Amino acid sequence: MCGICGIYDFKNNAEKWSQALNKSNLLLKKRGPNNSGTYINNNIGLTHTRLSVIDTSESANQPLTDFIEQYAIVFNGEFYDYQIHRKKLEQKGYKFKSQSDTEVLLNLYIDKGETFLNEINGCFSLAIYNKKDESLFIARDRYGIKPLVYYADNDKIIFASEIKAILPFGITKSLNNEALQLYLYFNYIPAPLTIFEKVNKLLPGHFIKVVKNKSDSYRIEIKQYYSIKNQVNNDFKIDDAVGEFRNLLESSVKKRLISDVPLGTFLSGGIDSSIITAIASKHTTKLNTFSVGFKEDKFYDETNSAQIIANKFNTNHTVFSLSRNDLLNEVTNVLDYLDEPFADSSAIAVSALSRLTKQNVTVALSGDGADELHAGYNKHFAHFIALNGGVNNMFAKTSLPLLNILPKSRNSSFSNKARQAHRYAKGLIKNDKDRYWYWSTFADEQYVNNLLINNNLIDFSKNKSNILKYINSDFNSLLLTDMNLILPNDMLFKVDMMSMMHGLEVRVPMLDHTIVDFIFTLPSSFKIDKLSRKKLLRSAFADVLPTEIINKPKHGFEVPLLPW
Repeated sequence: MCGICGIYDFKNNAEKWSQALNKSNLLLKKRGPNNSGTYINNNIGLTHTRLSVIDTSESANQPLTDFIEQYAIVFNGEFYDYQIHRKKLEQKGYKFKSQSDTEVLLNLYIDKGETFLNEINGCFSLAIYNKKDESLFIARDRYGIKPLVYYADNDKIIFASEIKAILPFGITKSLNNEALQLYLYFNYIPAPLTIFEKVNKLLPGHFIKVVKNKSDSYRIEIKQYYSIKNQVNNDFKIDDAVGEFRNLLESSVKKRLISDVPLGTFLSGGIDSSIITAIASKHTTKLNTFSVGFKEDKFYDETNSAQIIANKFNTNHTVFSLSRNDLLNEVTNVLDYLDEPFADSSAIAVSALSRLTKQNVTVALSGDGADELHAGYNKHFAHFIALNGGVNNMFAKTSLPLLNILPKSRNSSFSNKARQAHRYAKGLIKNDKDRYWYWSTFADEQYVNNLLINNNLIDFSKNKSNILKYINSDFNSLLLTDMNLILPNDMLFKVDMMSMMHGLEVRVPMLDHTIVDFIFTLPSSFKIDKLSRKKLLRSAFADVLPTEIINKPKHGFEVPLLPW
């Protein structure tokens, strides 16, 4: 994967931005340490930093042009089905000068236009310029696995993988109060907002078209090309669903093992990464696996579980055992790299894991996306019981006065259970939308309002309503909202930033679009009940993983904040 940046100058003077492009290229160097390049032509300037993974030769360097140099592309991501599409394009007469997936992507766009996005199985942010009609096409993958931010005014549009690469173009850095307000609730800033006014995140499953009109004016269009369809097929039988899901995930992992550089898996010891490791080990000789543990804080350490999986599947396993000082030193690296406020503390551990993993491999597979798809979080179980709990909910409500006085923190098993029970009891008295908001946020409205000087309640109400638009009494609506909110803005943002700052590519097999589309055709009863979360996931691989891993409660990839 890589770093991309570009500017479309509506006054046909992209050359004047060459110095800014060079600065942006340097700022993105950690994302792509192997090569860099820049393309400038009249109104367009593109720059790229390359992390070489597929076809590591110079012929695959970017920006990359087609044979007649009418089109130019910058691409960050992976196109997993590129070999199949290359054969089809060659049969149509298309020629190639490299073995890269990028060139296949470019020719697929030339062949099919914007509908080529429906053909891509992969993760990406990309931009394609057509010199003939002077159009620019910018797109982001379906689920926001790869980032894309942009800025537009009357004279230009700028885009980049990261905010820091937009700043050299001299934009005004004004604080976005809407973004700050939402950050105080979520500990991250939801798309399309960023911490800067007029700098936006392109939403997952969307593209931007810049078109030159006959009058030499310019038009910017933003369109959605993909959305998750929450359309349940009640004719599915659980056994059929288990078999289909297992086949889809096996296929997804196998596709993501294609690499011209060393590869491995993150292995936390939880069920998600264990399943990915189990499948990958079938298709790889002596698979590399990597875990991180905490020397002084065994409550947060799952390396024993990871070792069980490593032993079972005979992997080449490496454990990075971190002290509190190691993690505190990592905080500086994380804060230096982030472009906007982000308070998911697990980013510290992901950064450390990525930095140390990069010393051994260039690509790692992870289990990200499984919790959002398969109802793996504690809040999912809480929502399910809230919708179906009956007398248990009455008991929880009456226990609220006692829960108010118990110690509540994540620092021990007892205090963590007390914290969870207290939040659960308070959430029960709310309606579906307000309950989701309460269980997904970290501050109440009074607290946030007291902190902010510029507090626009109208904008907040609009943003809150938009975030909660899918929520209803259907349990699958909660998962759909998580897929659009928490997954891209917290989980995937964290993994991308913390891995790419160390030049490590992370692939997420759980988020193959065939899997996501399939999961949202299944009733919630296949995913969760009063006894179990991740039912489908556990059932599909119960004969593959050890019992102690299949039945292991979710721990979460957390760091020991309070002991620090």
